[in-house]
This record gives sequence, structure tokens and C-alpha cells, in this order.
Amino acid sequence: MKFKRHNTILRLISEQNIETQQQLAELLIAEGFSATQATVSRDIKELNIIKVHDHDDHYKYAVAKQGGHSSDSTKLQTIFRESVISVDYAVNIVVIRTITGTANAAAAGIDAMHLPNIVGTLAGDDTIMVVMRSQSKAQDFCTDMKNLLK
Repeated sequence: MKFKRHNTILRLISEQNIETQQQLAELLIAEGFSATQATVSRDIKELNIIKVHDHDDHYKYAVAKQGGHSSDSTKLQTIFRESVISVDYAVNIVVIRTITGTANAAAAGIDAMHLPNIVGTLAGDDTIMVVMRSQSKAQDFCTDMKNLLK
């Protein structure tokens, strides 16, 4: 349940300008989760979410970008181990199949790593498409992702 709640939080803050923990808790409740302010506070810390200044001169929640990749790698490993069903590639495109509803969180984990050989990611409900710079980079990435699942 925690993983699904985290996935929902990541989706909500990417889709909406959420300014307070109370607002986030209310949105989680509307999504069917039991969420207290204390739960939301812990989730924000675990997901490394911060408040950023938006273009309308307000503050909103966003995932913090980190200089080091060890935290991102750990987060990605956890997301992958809990959600990924399969990883495969064709030419320079890697396709990652996930448990329904978890592709966005897994794609956010990939994006957070800021890997130079990734052109971009596109996530649906249960599938992620990762466009790589070359076929060899796609093959290497696919191998790395499969190793994360072991």
C-alpha cells in the first residue's frame, strides 16, 4: 500500500500544483488512501520532495534533484524490484512492463538518474518506453535493468 501511495503522490505532484501537506492528504483520501498529516510528512521525506517556486509566484511540491546518484539508484532499485515485470529492447528503444499503475513511478526513477544515454522516457499505466541514443546503449541499459531485478 505504501508503494502505491508513493506512486500516487508522485503522479499528483507532477499533475497539480500542491502547496500544502493538508492539500496532498485530501487528494490522497480522494484517491482512496488513508492519509494523515504525519503519513504525508513521512512520505514527503522518503520521496525527497521539496517545495519549489512556480511561475505564478507560489510554492508547490516537486521531487528534489540530487547531485549524487546513490539515493536515486536505491530508489530506482526499490521501484523496479516492486513493480517491473519485464525489460526488453528493439533497436534503440527499451520497453519496460510494470504492474498496473506503477509505470509513472518507475519512469520518474529513471528520469531522476539523469543518464546521458537516455533521450527520453514515456510512461503509460503499465508500460515505459525509454528512447536510447543507440542500439548498443539500449542493450546495455536493458542488461542493467535486468540486473536490478535479480
